[in-house]
Amino acid sequence: MQIVSGGVSDVGRLRANNEDCFRIVAPLQLFVLSDGMGGEAHGEVASALAVETVTKHCLEGQENHAAPLFGEPPADLSDHTRRLASAVHLANKKIFDSAEGHPEQRGMGATLTAAWINGAKLSIAHVGDSRAYLVRSGTLQQLTSDHSLVAEQVRRGIITAVEAEESQMQSVLIRALGAQADVEVDAEDHTLFVRDILILCSDGLTRMVTEPEIAGTLQAETNPTRAAEKLVALANEYGGADNVTVIVVRLEPGSRGWFSWLRRGARKNASGNGSAGGN
Repeated sequence: MQIVSGGVSDVGRLRANNEDCFRIVAPLQLFVLSDGMGGEAHGEVASALAVETVTKHCLEGQENHAAPLFGEPPADLSDHTRRLASAVHLANKKIFDSAEGHPEQRGMGATLTAAWINGAKLSIAHVGDSRAYLVRSGTLQQLTSDHSLVAEQVRRGIITAVEAEESQMQSVLIRALGAQADVEVDAEDHTLFVRDILILCSDGLTRMVTEPEIAGTLQAETNPTRAAEKLVALANEYGGADNVTVIVVRLEPGSRGWFSWLRRGARKNASGNGSAGGN
């Protein structure tokens, strides 16, 4: 498979600053997105620290497979997923310690959703209400569960999904990086297939744009960066009530190597459009 990706972050229409942060590490096929919380309490510091910590920890793990793991991730997960979960635990500690050491940062925190692709295997690690989705055969599937008060109420049958969308408590999280010294991290392995589309996004998208619109945009626009730009534009068109960040990853059919190249060259010769060594 060939992996192509792109990402966009925007302040939105109502916020003065952007507390979202994301990173695409193409050589590792690592994708990290964080939504900072705290406003004047430096939410942008928390999200940047989360993204930087996860990226650095995964890079170090690739260079040294014996590098220590944090948080005791389950042994039944793949090595990449265990490393990714460890990175999120470490990010939580970094944010918590920074807030403890700097009174002006007290109350800051962040969500974190990260995806790491290794061949046909997808690792997901997640805390908060930023989401990861997978589009397969036209169907949009949410891979992460929101760690929010209203989402938990829906899961327990206290309120309906429609009531959750209208609730004034949507921004209340029950789990986030930096809130406590330790945090529970959701981590999972998935299998990917050619033509799958992966999307990571902050809640600035999902609160403004419906899932059918998200799926439709991803299917209509095949360029990942332009797809991310169109989704951000939709969120802003509908009000842009929050910062909005989108990462789009497409898994496309890859080259079949020299044999495929040779067959293309033979077809060019047959049609008189150059030689096997041409363009």
